[in-house]
Amino acid sequence: MSNSRPASQKTPSPRALVRAGLLVTLVGAAFASSGPAAMAAEQGGGKPDAAAGFKAAAEGLTAPVSGTVYGLGRGLGESLVVAKEMPLNPMAGTGTDPLNNAVATKVADFREVSTAALTGPLARGASLTELPLAGPVAGSLIDALPH
Repeated sequence: MSNSRPASQKTPSPRALVRAGLLVTLVGAAFASSGPAAMAAEQGGGKPDAAAGFKAAAEGLTAPVSGTVYGLGRGLGESLVVAKEMPLNPMAGTGTDPLNNAVATKVADFREVSTAALTGPLARGASLTELPLAGPVAGSLIDALPH
């Protein structure tokens, strides 16, 4: 008896298509940027130098990549500048704030140990830069990004 199912078609996965597209783009960019160097070598009377073509291809790829990295850093910096000043706990100051609690314990004559130092800023509606330990570090990292 023959199988009544239609034959399954092999289609490439979306990930494979993205990889193939990136490869074609990089090869095209390399060839496009190495063309002027090869033409300059021919006009100079010599043979086109393969090393000059590869150097031109590398220089042609460096500018777009550095521009993309700078753009990503600037976009991240701009969005994090806003995020570092926003209150982390939107329920701060309400009667249903789950972070408005602290636990303290005291053993014998030792000083009391409490969680209020950690949960207090969040219960008051503090922003990222106002947190006790992570605030200064996060603030300096965000300020180091281009914006």
